[in-house]
Amino acid sequence: MKIKNVVKVMNFQSLLRMDKALKEADKYRDVGKEITEILSRIMYNKNLILDKMILAPDSNKPKLNIYIANDYGFCGNFNSEVSRQIKKDINEYKIIIGKKIIYTDDKVLLKIEKEQFEQRFMEIERCIDEAIRSMNYSEVNVFYNHYHSLTSFEFVKIRLFPIEFKGEYYEGEDFVIETNINDFLSSLMTFYICYQLRMCESISFAAENVLRSQITSSALDKIKEREEELKHEEAKMRKQKSILKSVENYKKVM
Repeated sequence: MKIKNVVKVMNFQSLLRMDKALKEADKYRDVGKEITEILSRIMYNKNLILDKMILAPDSNKPKLNIYIANDYGFCGNFNSEVSRQIKKDINEYKIIIGKKIIYTDDKVLLKIEKEQFEQRFMEIERCIDEAIRSMNYSEVNVFYNHYHSLTSFEFVKIRLFPIEFKGEYYEGEDFVIETNINDFLSSLMTFYICYQLRMCESISFAAENVLRSQITSSALDKIKEREEELKHEEAKMRKQKSILKSVENYKKVM
């Protein structure tokens, strides 16, 4: 009974954390769409492209990938997807979030615990800012487990830089720029990437608790099954004792 109560509490806590994470992600989601739209209109503005005033990454350069895992138990499969992807990306530079990811090489720029995501976010921001200003990478991507519903999540990749090109340039718009255009665009892109990372981290945390909820729910089902088995065994024993007692009484009468 004690174990059952502990598992119930764990299941309830995972649902509470999931709800909190989704509310946090919602704060970023709608604004994130607007920021993406604004940046797309700038990055793919025909006038800026013709004037060669945009951030144009070199496709021959390596990628910078950011991987979001978790720190806690009951999430082996959750972290294994992240680990497999990191091992595939041996030639890419990396920022790894999650202390249970055991990996290091000379291409790991930063590795922090998931629990320290907020406290050490400035370090992530500095890495991103340096990456965009130096243009040392062809892409900046984030890999994480994306929450879909109370019963499902999916390991996904999102390209954060350059922003996805939808196949057409924006025309008929011009901008008055009174500062260094590269500094302006770099700062704007760093802000965008960091904003998206915060959203991905919250959604990942929700997905993490989907898995934890599934595991604890399964454990509760097994505990219930075992309780039913024990009740059945106890009823069987009582019946056997009753039969033996009846037999003994019958012998005495005889």
